Amino acid sequence: MSSSHKFVIDTNIFIEAYKRYYSFDIAPSFWDALLQHAENGNIISIDRVKQEINSFHKNDELSEWANHHFAQWFEPTDKIEVLRTYQEIITWAVQQGQYFEVAKREFASAADSWLIAFAKTYNFTVVTHEQFNPDSKKRILIPNVCRAFNVPYTDTFDMLRRLSIKL
Repeated sequence: MSSSHKFVIDTNIFIEAYKRYYSFDIAPSFWDALLQHAENGNIISIDRVKQEINSFHKNDELSEWANHHFAQWFEPTDKIEVLRTYQEIITWAVQQGQYFEVAKREFASAADSWLIAFAKTYNFTVVTHEQFNPDSKKRILIPNVCRAFNVPYTDTFDMLRRLSIKL
């Protein structure tokens, strides 16, 4: 399988889909497709995304799905090669003068930095709703970091198209 069709999914993808356009009652086929492509090795996420889902969505349909259906596809980020890439990314972030200190602290503690480290380490495409913004100061955006490290990124809809998912 080519790395262009291996996707690692950000927290906001799950939450936005759940809260808005692909809620379980409207589009169960979206969630089935995620599971099917996870089984095929095309889609995964990471342990820290699962932690964020569980902290934002206690005991609702999304956390239930994440913990019982998608659980095995939240990959651990504690592997030495991911840690090395994470350190590189955090070092880069700290050295960027444009970002406020609070943005650097938030980036280091959120799942975002780990998501990018995982994608870079294993040649995945990051799936996020965040948009590239070269002038961002209050947040270190996933696409900004992805560009700095040559990590491909995309959104839900492009991922669905590239995996030929029809709902």
